[in-house]
Amino acid sequence: MGPVPNLPAEPDDDLDSYVGLDARTAEERARARGWTTVRTLPPGAIITMEYLRGRIDFEVDEGTVKRCWRG
Repeated sequence: MGPVPNLPAEPDDDLDSYVGLDARTAEERARARGWTTVRTLPPGAIITMEYLRGRIDFEVDEGTVKRCWRG
């Protein structure tokens, strides 16, 4: 087995602070705070369960973030 790469730390961020923001503001804030990938999803979207370091996911309904999670 090869060595484990030295991965950068994820942003130390309060994910609940994104709930209630409009999607554009939330995305801009996430990128400013160091998230490398920002994914916006509609409610009930079918997604894969792989974890991607540095990604933040937003569930957006009618332009507002309803839920947020890492990776």
